[in-house]
Amino acid sequence: MSPAVRLLLLFSPLILALIWGVSYRPAPLDVETDEEVTLDALPPLPAWARVELPDFTAYQDTNERKQAFYDFLYPRIVLANTRVLMLREHLLTLEERSGELTASDHAWLARQADRLRVAAEPGSQEMFDMLRRRLDMIPPSLVIAQAANESAWGTSRFATQGNNLFGQWCFVAGCGLVPQSRVAGASHEVARFDSPYLSVNAYITNLNRHLTYRALRNTREQARQNGGFPDGIAMAQGLIGYSERGTEYVQEIRSMIRFNNLMLFDAHFQSLLAEASPADLIALVTGPAEALLPTE
Repeated sequence: MSPAVRLLLLFSPLILALIWGVSYRPAPLDVETDEEVTLDALPPLPAWARVELPDFTAYQDTNERKQAFYDFLYPRIVLANTRVLMLREHLLTLEERSGELTASDHAWLARQADRLRVAAEPGSQEMFDMLRRRLDMIPPSLVIAQAANESAWGTSRFATQGNNLFGQWCFVAGCGLVPQSRVAGASHEVARFDSPYLSVNAYITNLNRHLTYRALRNTREQARQNGGFPDGIAMAQGLIGYSERGTEYVQEIRSMIRFNNLMLFDAHFQSLLAEASPADLIALVTGPAEALLPTE
């Protein structure tokens, strides 16, 4: 199967998510790890991926602020997701010739396994199975809704001072910002990123590798077997462990997706992938951010 055809078959519809009840403890983040070291074999990041967060408090009109938030965040989501899918394509290519892997192939698989916390025999079918479950995209609607919720539409202290749109924690002193409400004896900080893009990338990696979000990944994997495109509302059920509020948090994220019609971003991303060859995708993720925005 050619890479172009496989890219068109990457997605399938999501069925109802399984409920995954766990106590809340966000995954530690390797915030000092450079993305181009761990996400190798990819084109260089465009310069706009390193731009810091704009001042969204400058918008007095709520709708204008939301639109500015979408226009800034969505290209970064497309960039991060597309790069993940490029790695997934490479993984599937290696799986097809798993009996003829080179030393370089094994090293690439080992790096991805380490990054995604996959403990399996290098080059084994178990490793390929586990990496396929973890090396995958997150629907833009879900990313936008969580970013808006966790960062107050890009205006929170952690967003403005740390480019952190998702409230991700880290556990090394000085790795981020100390929460004002942190209880005595706690050691976590809210991670600081050099750019919002790196926050998006870390968020996707977090959902793809942490035990807390296994139900989300199971939902996505089951959906791939049925055809269609991932649905943010369905996958939101797998976030029940993202917040201490549990089910209430899931319902809030789903309501945000519906109220703000964020499903439109999923449809646009799907159309980008359906119409693009591998060469087109490389051009998209190395070109201007504006080229990734919906035109209607």
